[in-house]
Amino acid sequence: MTIHPVSPLFVGRSDELAALVDALAAARAGASSTVLIGGEAGVGKTRLIREFGSLAGDALVLSGGCLELGTEGLPFAPFSAVLRGLVRELGADGVAALVPGGDTRGLARLLPEFGEPDRDGSDARARLFEQVLGLLERLAEDRPVVLVVEDAHWADRSTRDLLTFLVRYQRSDAALLIAVTYRSDELHRTHPLRPLLAELSRVAWVTRLELRRLTRREVVAQAASILEREPSTSAIDLIYARSEGNPLFVEALLSEAGGDESLPESLRDLLLAGVERLPEETQELMRVASAGGQHIEHDLLSGVAGLDEAALSRALRPAVAGNVLVVDGEGYSFRHALIREALHDDLLPGEHIRLHTRFAQALERDLSVLPAPRGAIELAHHWHAARDADWALVSAWHAAAAARRSTAYGEQLRMLSRVLELWRQVPDAEQRIGIDHVGVLRQAITVAHLAGEFERGLTLAGAALAEVDRAADPIRTARLLRQRGLVRYDLSRPGYIDDLREAAALLPDGAPVRLRAQVLESLARMLHAPGDRPEKLQAAGHAAELAHTAGDAPVEANALITLAWGRYRYAEIDRQVEAFAEARRIATTSGSYNALMRCAISESDALEGAGRHEQAARVAREGIAEAERHGLARTSGAFLAINLAEPLVSLGRWDEALEVVDHALDLVPPPPIQASLQGLAGDLALARGQIESAERLWAKSRAVLSRGAFRDQSVLPHVRREFELLLAGGRADDAGELAVRTLREQDLVASPRYSWPLLVTFAQFGGPLLAQLRSLAGRLGVDGDLQQAQRLTFAAVAGPESGGDEAADRLKTLDEAVAAWAALRQPYAEARALAGAAQAALACGDRQQAASRLTRAREFAERLGAAPLLAELDGIARRARIALAEGAPTDGPPLGLTARELEVLRHVAAGHSNREIAGQLFIAVKTVSVHVSNILAKLGVASRGEAAATAHRLRLFEDLDGLA
Repeated sequence: MTIHPVSPLFVGRSDELAALVDALAAARAGASSTVLIGGEAGVGKTRLIREFGSLAGDALVLSGGCLELGTEGLPFAPFSAVLRGLVRELGADGVAALVPGGDTRGLARLLPEFGEPDRDGSDARARLFEQVLGLLERLAEDRPVVLVVEDAHWADRSTRDLLTFLVRYQRSDAALLIAVTYRSDELHRTHPLRPLLAELSRVAWVTRLELRRLTRREVVAQAASILEREPSTSAIDLIYARSEGNPLFVEALLSEAGGDESLPESLRDLLLAGVERLPEETQELMRVASAGGQHIEHDLLSGVAGLDEAALSRALRPAVAGNVLVVDGEGYSFRHALIREALHDDLLPGEHIRLHTRFAQALERDLSVLPAPRGAIELAHHWHAARDADWALVSAWHAAAAARRSTAYGEQLRMLSRVLELWRQVPDAEQRIGIDHVGVLRQAITVAHLAGEFERGLTLAGAALAEVDRAADPIRTARLLRQRGLVRYDLSRPGYIDDLREAAALLPDGAPVRLRAQVLESLARMLHAPGDRPEKLQAAGHAAELAHTAGDAPVEANALITLAWGRYRYAEIDRQVEAFAEARRIATTSGSYNALMRCAISESDALEGAGRHEQAARVAREGIAEAERHGLARTSGAFLAINLAEPLVSLGRWDEALEVVDHALDLVPPPPIQASLQGLAGDLALARGQIESAERLWAKSRAVLSRGAFRDQSVLPHVRREFELLLAGGRADDAGELAVRTLREQDLVASPRYSWPLLVTFAQFGGPLLAQLRSLAGRLGVDGDLQQAQRLTFAAVAGPESGGDEAADRLKTLDEAVAAWAALRQPYAEARALAGAAQAALACGDRQQAASRLTRAREFAERLGAAPLLAELDGIARRARIALAEGAPTDGPPLGLTARELEVLRHVAAGHSNREIAGQLFIAVKTVSVHVSNILAKLGVASRGEAAATAHRLRLFEDLDGLA
């Protein structure tokens, strides 16, 4: 007989335990990480986590396991379990206080205790994911947090998606450790966890551990600890040979043999032997429980078993005492999933159907015994396992609705697919669920789109359209065509405009107003070609009118945004801003987060394109704050970081721009956003002479842009950066070839905003390209002050075709360009134009004017840290023998503070915390802390309060009320 069911001594895992302890120590020091722990069933993954938990000290350990349910797991099961534990410990109000914005309606999708969830929409899942991560990060501000997700091989699609989000988007400086366990022997070639593990393994802060089997010496130590004596050599030889070093099998073999040689013949017999020693009534209860899954609630087991409390307790006690079951919250779990699997596999076909039917009937009587949406999904599983087609279809339909409530789109699509598969087996399917086959297909298309299953969505749309008679049912056809058009657009497949145009044409004037508005708004938004502008404006205007009539505020707001973009030029920016304000008002009033974020993105971009850099930065910053309030900081917020960094670059606030870029990249946004952010950082690296860094950033963005079709706003700046890098590297011939290829392959006339900077850069190359560039510039439109400044700069760099006083003309044009850049408050562009003007002044023989321009240009370049431009200016001065004063005092921020430090001090004086300041400025909390330390040192004070008092005493700020 064994003394202990499991070994008191933790054997053979010292290296893995040390790795986890080190990861936690790194998290304490502000370096978050993730550890993926694999190993075959029974090798000790759960024991490793338990032992690690005992060494975690003051860290908050949050654990949740994925639950098997047929071939898929329950959606979000580990995260629901974690939230439930937090609510038990802190209360719902305590958790709400930790959620960014205090709005827990997103978390209500995982836990009913938080009330009704917020409205559905394409951003509902993004808000849920943001809230979960935000909650973990807030918890980690007080003490380190360890999030444990066990049995990830059973994770459903939604759980995998959230886990990926948490791992990839966790702040690098959060005291957060994520540990994930999975069965490596379950990962067959097509298992969905395999590509996820491969993807996450490429993330810098992710480590993989693979638990090996125990050595013979370790098995001896394990057996001796269990038996409190060392077994005989022959017994160990046999146990080691039969167990092959698997700790679970060693325990089971010792339990059966007590160390002698009478061992079970098969693994199945070994796993079932502990059950077969139990009383008959307990064995029967274990067979019943095996149909309920790895974890089963007490009330549900009672309802299925048909036993009163006394009889149920009498049957359960031997299973718990025999270490077959363990008490787990409000229910029970099998000590190891292999035991449950062996029991369930041992059921006869009739028993299998009968038991799953009993579970389904018990849940039909009282679905509340399980938390939502688990009850509806388990009910669907049991009816399906019971092979009752009628009730399997009905329950799958209801389970799909429950999954939608949790934004578990993968599970919802699986349930809708089951409805479609069972449709022909249930003659009255339409009457049972109240919707016809095409209606189910329509829902499945929508869900496939939300789940990112675009190819599946296209297939479903094709099937639905094949069932519909276009002539007899134009309205339903139009709905389906709109759905297919949107999916095709996201797949970058041709035909999306044709689908949307056909949908609009199919809808008569008497068609539902809301549908007509939706179709026209989608069409207007997708029309991008210059030649489509009249159609775009007409569709957007009509969509806005119809949406207003129908009371569809989100569609109306989006149509107005599209209309503002299409109707106004940069030269009409004030009227465009008014149009955006109306769209924002409607979006805000209706709570349309998508439209609100799109408005912030569009308006800040338009302002930057018009040269209104300060306004652009303000709108982008406000949009980022709005994104954070609505739980979209890592999606819309990260996109808006581009629109914040770009005007900061224009304004010469380069260090601030880099802080914004670094913070946004820390959030690991989608690759296209990363590429744009890296491009801006690359521009600054190049301007500061950091060539290696610029090349590295350019290569990273190129890896993204080379994998898909991107618009001119991404492609043309990328070409400009490549050209400048080639010139900086002395590869003039390659740069010339790039310019020739670009002029041949790109339609630069279609995008003046992004073409003018490219032409200015190409013109610097000179040579035979100039004639072609001048010709192109003559056909290129000029819209707004920014493009006018670029046109003047190009004209000066390219020079006149012939005739006239070239130097004098060039000086005049460059002075106009200098004035234009000065009006726009773009110091770097102004400095470059001043450098050119100085050379032109020298060519005209005016050394005094040249010296004046060189001095001003040098002040700008020195303040910006633009080393190459500084060297160029010094070279001009040296060749002209003009003495330039270095380090001349300039009007700058007081007390030796940088512009960024002054801005941080302004917030400190307003009483804001580091986290509040970080949110306002869209930089990391750690960066704010560094700025505050520098401020205290420069002011010679010891605390934030003293710094605030100094700012007030010196009257550094007059508008603190606006920050409160």
